[in-house]
Amino acid sequence: MMFKKATSLFYENPKKLFLIDGLGAISSAFLLGIILVKLEAIFGIPASTLYLLAAFPVLFAIYDFFSYRTEKSNYAGLLKGIAIFNMLYCFLSIGFAVFHFDIITLWGWAYILGEVLIVVLLAIIELRVANRLKTLVKN
Repeated sequence: MMFKKATSLFYENPKKLFLIDGLGAISSAFLLGIILVKLEAIFGIPASTLYLLAAFPVLFAIYDFFSYRTEKSNYAGLLKGIAIFNMLYCFLSIGFAVFHFDIITLWGWAYILGEVLIVVLLAIIELRVANRLKTLVKN
């Protein structure tokens, strides 16, 4: 019920999803590329992997802020695009965690799984809103 309510908030103003996604992407890039790198011993994820993972949210933030500034008629496709990118990023993150299974700590797993959970929920909302926008355009 709460998830449905959260989704319905964005039906009227889907543009806000790009801001939320973009700010989340900047936060992820900062955490992965700066904070977790400094705390590599605690999280167990190698710095090279963290830098690579941090690069994707930077690109997503650029996509989001570009999308925020586009015309309303393009929102459905742009939301679907960022949702797909977010899901692929989640698979990549889990893949790297599995690859580094022998060195990643419980804290590292907690971070990766927590981020994946948040990003997947956001991607589901983005897809629902995109589908709703497509339906409205067809009618």
